[in-house]
Amino acid sequence: MTDRELDAAGVTDPALREAYHHCRGLNARHGRTYFLATRLLPVERRPAVHALYGFARWADDIVDALGTGAGTARRDAELSALQRQLDKGLRDGDSTEPVVRAVADAARRYGIDHGHFADFMTAMRADLVVTDYADYAALRRYMHGSAAVIGLQMLPVLGTVTSREAAAPHAAALGIAFQLTNFLRDVGEDLDRGRVYLPADLLTAHGAHRALLRWSRDTGRRDRRVTAALREFEALARGVYREAAPGLAMLEPVSRPCVRAAFVLYGGILDAVARDGWSVLHRRAVVPRRQRAVVAADGLARVTAARLRARGGGRHPHVRPLVPCPPVPEEVA
Repeated sequence: MTDRELDAAGVTDPALREAYHHCRGLNARHGRTYFLATRLLPVERRPAVHALYGFARWADDIVDALGTGAGTARRDAELSALQRQLDKGLRDGDSTEPVVRAVADAARRYGIDHGHFADFMTAMRADLVVTDYADYAALRRYMHGSAAVIGLQMLPVLGTVTSREAAAPHAAALGIAFQLTNFLRDVGEDLDRGRVYLPADLLTAHGAHRALLRWSRDTGRRDRRVTAALREFEALARGVYREAAPGLAMLEPVSRPCVRAAFVLYGGILDAVARDGWSVLHRRAVVPRRQRAVVAADGLARVTAARLRARGGGRHPHVRPLVPCPPVPEEVA
């Protein structure tokens, strides 16, 4: 994290600054799309976003600790230790653990509901023992804690032009849309971890099942039943993006370019999956670098326009969106 960001955020304590630096490093290494979008936020708001991402990443890494050979009992113990550190950090506003120190400070600065963190930790603990979901309703209940609350945590940082209560359902939906996208992209990797996030009834409706996914993953061969199920899951995810889209216009104008960029880039992952023939059991679909650069440039143009409007200068004749973004209502442009 640059000193400019921390100075703008009013973070002066050396240990706290170092904690935010650590979280930014986690975001830069592991959250390419998220990190790119974050850079479109006003500088003073970026540290809080890095802290929220850093904490979520840390917990997720404990759950997915494959390379360490950590069993369920050990990971459960590590999550319990993290829970204790988090509870104390949120209560005291500080911690000896850098990630907790940063996220506790961010929660205090922006008045983030502590219940969102509790719900998130509950979902992380579920991942230790739950390996599949009977239907979409069950998956959606899990995603409240694993994804919806991330959108709700972000909302105070982004700011709204409506009441926060009005924007909250759309923020929660966007978190879920992003996670559904990840689930589709990472079907093969999650299967290797022993988890299937495609609802069992969705698979069954197409004549597919967990064993067939495993066969396809192991042999590198495709099956039309699996492809049909993946296509339906993609359509389901796109439906949740539509739920989320109206929320972009409810955000403060200076925050919209960041969220819009994430909206378009994550939606681009779905496009990449479709272009690759829904071959996610065999390889990871990626958004081309050039496309990411175009979205980033568009975001920068929107940031400049928003700042000019905030200063009362109106729309500058030479500052306009570089690319159209059809999934987002025109009123947020």
